[in-house]
Formats: sequence, C-alpha cells, structure tokens
Amino acid sequence: MSELSLHNLKVNKKAQKKAKRVGRGNASGHGTYSTRGLKGQRARSGGRRGLQRFAMALALRNKPKIGGFKSLYAKLDVVNLDQLESNFGNGEIVNVKKMIEKNLIKSAKSGVKILGKGTLTKKLTVSAHAFSETAKEAIIKAGGKVQLAR
Repeated sequence: MSELSLHNLKVNKKAQKKAKRVGRGNASGHGTYSTRGLKGQRARSGGRRGLQRFAMALALRNKPKIGGFKSLYAKLDVVNLDQLESNFGNGEIVNVKKMIEKNLIKSAKSGVKILGKGTLTKKLTVSAHAFSETAKEAIIKAGGKVQLAR
C-alpha cells in the first residue's frame, strides 16, 4: 500500500451534499415560487433574512415586564421626630450639618425631609429641605420653629 499524501487522496462523493436547485421549472419540484411561498417581503429578492423575524421574541423571552418609571429627582433623606427627640437637647438649633454629625443622615446632596413619626417634647429650631404636615405641627406645638433650608 502506498503512502497517504495529497496527490493520491480520493473524494467521497456521497459526503458532498448537492445544493438545492430552485427555480428550475415545475418538474423539479421547486418551480413557480421556488420554496419562497406567495407574496410578501420574504418572497421578493433582498427580502428579510429568516432569523431576524425572531429577534424581538428572543429579546423579550427572558425579560420581565416592568411598569412605572424611574424619577429623575433624587429621594430626600428622611429624619423622624423621635430621632430629633433622642439626639438633640432642649432649645437647640437643628440643621443639616448637625444631623450629619449625629449620623442621622449620610449627606445632604439630595436634601432632608422631617417626618412626623414619634413625639417631640423639646423646643427645637429645625432647618430642613422639606417637612410633613404632622412634623410641622408637632414642632410648632412643642414651641419650636420650622425653617426651610436652601
């Protein structure tokens, strides 16, 4: 037996599949519409490729439907009346810097809102970016003052 090299290789004709001949008359079995169906974009030359019609389905398949919207405005940091009661003394002036020092808030970038959870017995002058109605009433009722910070 001779050595195997490029010049004595034989081609296996059965392994090579012939391309489908379409549009060669009705007797071929693929005439008239040439396996393209009737009218439509995909029946015409330059029509859309097959996989692209599934692109939207593939994109949406594993994604949940999420409603609503994300606000462009940052949420205000929240401080409750009971936190003011436990961290500040009677007659003290409470502002954003002092709230940061007492670790009630991390930063004043987005602003501070005072909420009415808890009770307030001390007379405080509170300066913040926003107040709830109940917090405002409780601070004034305790003898304190409410100021809007800039």
